[in-house]
Amino acid sequence: MFRIVTCNVNGLRSAASKGFMDWLDAAAPDLVCLQEVKAHEADLPEPLLRPTGWHAHFHCAQTKGYSGTAVYAKKPPRSVRAGFGNREFDAEGRYLEAEYGNLTVISVYFPSGSSSPERQEAKFRFLKAFLPHMKRLVAAGREVILCGDVNIAHKEIDLKNWRGNRKNSGFLPEERAWLDDLFGDHGWVDVFRQLDQRPDQYTWWSNRGRARDNNVGWRIDYQIATPGIAAKAKRTEIYTGQRFSDHAPLIVDYTGRL
Repeated sequence: MFRIVTCNVNGLRSAASKGFMDWLDAAAPDLVCLQEVKAHEADLPEPLLRPTGWHAHFHCAQTKGYSGTAVYAKKPPRSVRAGFGNREFDAEGRYLEAEYGNLTVISVYFPSGSSSPERQEAKFRFLKAFLPHMKRLVAAGREVILCGDVNIAHKEIDLKNWRGNRKNSGFLPEERAWLDDLFGDHGWVDVFRQLDQRPDQYTWWSNRGRARDNNVGWRIDYQIATPGIAAKAKRTEIYTGQRFSDHAPLIVDYTGRL
């Protein structure tokens, strides 16, 4: 059995100050995929840059304090790749993949379109560019687990106030259709929903009002897998016992070994 955790930490140093690294030690994952690290490697303290017992890899944005992805691994990957070959989004540090045998595990941070129409257009450009990359991964014959903040709630069950958000970024028809296509025609699997069909299961809450206290949230963090490895997923959990970020860690246990 191996355990993968994915979490948008909304600043790795901030999350660590709230006990995130201590929680990781207790949760005992084999692989951790982080998004929105918001720091360059040179600015990270040693316990986060090279945490004891972990092999750490980073893909930082060119702009300081923005975006960025990371992977912490108990077992060193055979190889690590930063970026997926797109100049615009690779400059934002949005993609990091680690290879283990025939398995590729990816930490990815999809753009948010909520801040402006220009960023929504960037999000659409990302979706258009990223799907062919996912097709290439499948064509290479590899099993893939894509972990990250996708910034899209797929179905009505995946956000509390879906009626009021149908025209808002993160629940636009075009975004949801992209996931329909991914999970439908392309055969990828939403691992959490494969294992847990309950409502009111969210991974992100607005900092406004008392959204988290009242569980008025969105499920926008995923582990998305090719069918072979998805079939080995046996347990999942959204950890809400502590607040490290405006997102909660998503945990999945898989049979077999990395």
